[in-house]
Amino acid sequence: MVTTEVTEGEFKGWRTWPEEPFEHDTAGPFYTRTDENGPVAAFRAQRKHMNAGGVVHGGCLMTFADYALFAIGHQGLEGVYGLTIGFNAEFLDGAREGELIEARGDLLRQGRSITFVRGIVTADGRPVLNFSGTIKVKRPKA
Repeated sequence: MVTTEVTEGEFKGWRTWPEEPFEHDTAGPFYTRTDENGPVAAFRAQRKHMNAGGVVHGGCLMTFADYALFAIGHQGLEGVYGLTIGFNAEFLDGAREGELIEARGDLLRQGRSITFVRGIVTADGRPVLNFSGTIKVKRPKA
């Protein structure tokens, strides 16, 4: 997967995957970078992310967590394509409009074709979703 650096706005200096239309254009845009604490993914909760209860829709948080699987487990995925083959999540709290939504986690194990990741999504630092997932690496055919 090829990332593009953001050159303006709140997420200047972060990276995004513009070739992922659902995550970039529809659900997001979502952003990623690596800082002194490791990989992090983020977005700012907007009206389009809300449900009727006034919190970020659970499907949006799960979509973002799926994006974060790849942001956290991206080592070794440059030039290859990955598919989520397993995903688990538990909702911990609601995220509100305007909050900074972030995901951090751990690359638990990376094999030749399978990667295991776990993480936590926070809203302004408050835990809102716990997640784990498995990525199947698809290598280009020669």
